[in-house]
Amino acid sequence: MVVVPRRELPQPLKRLLRLRLQMKRRKPEFVRIDQWRYKRIEDSGWRNQRTLDNKIRRKWKGWPKPVEVGYRKPAAVRGLHPSGFVEVLVHRPEDLAGLDPKVHAVRIGRTVGLRKRLEIVKKARELGFYVLNPGKEVVELLKKELNTAQPQQ
Repeated sequence: MVVVPRRELPQPLKRLLRLRLQMKRRKPEFVRIDQWRYKRIEDSGWRNQRTLDNKIRRKWKGWPKPVEVGYRKPAAVRGLHPSGFVEVLVHRPEDLAGLDPKVHAVRIGRTVGLRKRLEIVKKARELGFYVLNPGKEVVELLKKELNTAQPQQ
């Protein structure tokens, strides 16, 4: 289990993050009409209802809930990682320049290979960033480097 470092947050922001989590738990899963009936529209996502007779649009009891403004999360914490960091997508080690390790967390792009990923993780550690997705291979390589760097006693 990887321990996620917590960003030192002001009390109002902590409260809003907890509120966002509670709101997420209470939010229904928004489904397209008849997605449970036809396989071809099973995973197509939400579509707004337009017909007059639509039960979801009319908010009938027993039918799925429609998307509404009230389900939106607080603006101050919208888009933040659950740890409170602002996620930044990084593809090169140079992308770390100009970022603040107290505010930003690094997410490495999915097309980045092992060699460059290792460089990014090393530089991020030097600068004190939290890397959200270092990768298993990178973690193993870094552990091996630490073991070889420390002499056995």
